Amino acid sequence: QLQLVESGGGSVQPGGSLTLSCAASGFTLGYYAIGWFRQAPGKEREGVSCISSSDGTSRYEDSVKGRFTISRDNAKNTVTLQMNSLKPEDTAVYYCAAPMMRGSGRFCSILRYEYAYWGQGTQVTVSS
Repeated sequence: QLQLVESGGGSVQPGGSLTLSCAASGFTLGYYAIGWFRQAPGKEREGVSCISSSDGTSRYEDSVKGRFTISRDNAKNTVTLQMNSLKPEDTAVYYCAAPMMRGSGRFCSILRYEYAYWGQGTQVTVSS
């Protein structure tokens, strides 16, 4: 099956930064739109950000706009989520995900049901 691996999680103080990475196993990430999701304890998994497969079009959940940036590094076959000005409310397990189909260059969704393949998650903890 398609495999995604997240890394870069950790513990930071409020206002700090982390960079999460999503790496592919056995396929080329550049062919797919990629979403980032997060799930806090006792909460539903929610969409955070997404990036289209080719033109770099991105979108963000309202609570992270202006603080998070999603990008691709095709040479490394990765998608990165740069998280700045972190808040305690950002504490969650973060997952990257890919849809079943390769992207058209336009598709970019932060809706959970659009995605078929998920990584194992990486923990982000923001606390004093």
